Amino acid sequence: MSQADNPYASWGTIAARAETSERADFIRKTYLHLAGAVAAFMAVEAVLLNSPFAGKMAAFMFTGRWTWFVVLGAFMLVSVVAQKWAQSSTSVGTQYLGLGLYVVAEAVIFLPLLYIAHTFPRFNDVYGGWSAIQIAAIITGVIFAGLTAIVFATAADFSFLRTGLMFAMFAAIGIAVCSAIFGFNLGVPFIGALVVVASGYILYHTSNVLHHYCIGQHVAASLALFASLALLFWYVLQLVMSLSSRD
Repeated sequence: MSQADNPYASWGTIAARAETSERADFIRKTYLHLAGAVAAFMAVEAVLLNSPFAGKMAAFMFTGRWTWFVVLGAFMLVSVVAQKWAQSSTSVGTQYLGLGLYVVAEAVIFLPLLYIAHTFPRFNDVYGGWSAIQIAAIITGVIFAGLTAIVFATAADFSFLRTGLMFAMFAAIGIAVCSAIFGFNLGVPFIGALVVVASGYILYHTSNVLHHYCIGQHVAASLALFASLALLFWYVLQLVMSLSSRD
């Protein structure tokens, strides 16, 4: 992708073409902001899980056949707004507002799944005293670190994955809708396939950090990485919970 074709070209120099020191500073800021987003997500989630209305919120979001799809639709709308704000080239405050909004939205949508994993005893001692949440967090971290290392070591551009990943997610949504209509269980293989798709998004967004974001876009870049990391954790946790409930 040439700088002329880059949708972020209004920002200025693409990180891949910047001076080594500028590029290194951009990458450092991106991953520091990613770490901050993860820490903020954990803090907000802890507040939600320990609030007196956590159970009611989780029950409401999972009540009814279509309630979850309404919640998911609202989350997608908020995500679009948050990403647009994070990409603002005129206001740093708007960028951080977008990142903060997205972190809060992720914490809310994660609430019912984490509430179940935290509340049900069988998910609190899945393997040797480790809970499903802890195991999923470790697996997610290992996968994320491994895929990040691959991108940085090879300097490969995985932007070609974009179309395939979009089709895969639309197909997954279609299958989930059919599952809600006809009442069949999606099962472990479906969740495992989505773990692979989420891993693909990590490759895609990480390579974008190296090849397509511009200097100064570290907030938007960190939001994209956080989104892919959260997506991976979502499906890994579901996979761990599904496998543990079979025991």
